[in-house]
Amino acid sequence: MEAIITQLGQFVIHIISSFGYLGVFLAMAIESACIPLPSEIILPFTGYMVFSGHFGFWQATIAATLGNLFGALAAYYVGVWGGRPFLKRYGKYFFINAKELAWTERIFERNGEITVFIGRVLPIVRTFISLPAGIARMNPLKMATYTTIGAFLWCTLLIYIGQKLGENWNALKPYFHRADVVVGGAIVVILILLVWKHLKKR
Repeated sequence: MEAIITQLGQFVIHIISSFGYLGVFLAMAIESACIPLPSEIILPFTGYMVFSGHFGFWQATIAATLGNLFGALAAYYVGVWGGRPFLKRYGKYFFINAKELAWTERIFERNGEITVFIGRVLPIVRTFISLPAGIARMNPLKMATYTTIGAFLWCTLLIYIGQKLGENWNALKPYFHRADVVVGGAIVVILILLVWKHLKKR
């Protein structure tokens, strides 16, 4: 997993270095649309570019936030238009049954705003949170609002960290995706438990 994330990080750095603010926007849009590009690399490197004088802090933050919102809306509407029928038909192969799907929808009906907001500041979870929001048909304006607030806070914090680290960024870069590795490991454990649970029922 660490090797994969390292390769993705190099790809991200290439995009941002080549395309500037547009690169930041594209990288964050991809990261927010269920494609796991590590924002723990995207944003601190963007902060390093602020430190080196290539970017303005707030311009970079706005570009990253808008990219996050764009990707989140894409994932949301995939969930709205195709996610639920797909999961109803094929969910059993991913150990998701109709009862669990209904439970997910109720969670978003009751706590959608909080779920999306908190998800936006959690590694890995933030990448996928908009899809179930779409499946649950959360109010799109609320989804966009809380996504923007959460993304803005996340982007501001990590860009600021990258800016403050400045010339030490290259030395500390490997630590930025450590949270992704930890959370990714936790997700693998949860998936194993789900598999075991379903096999046990059978």
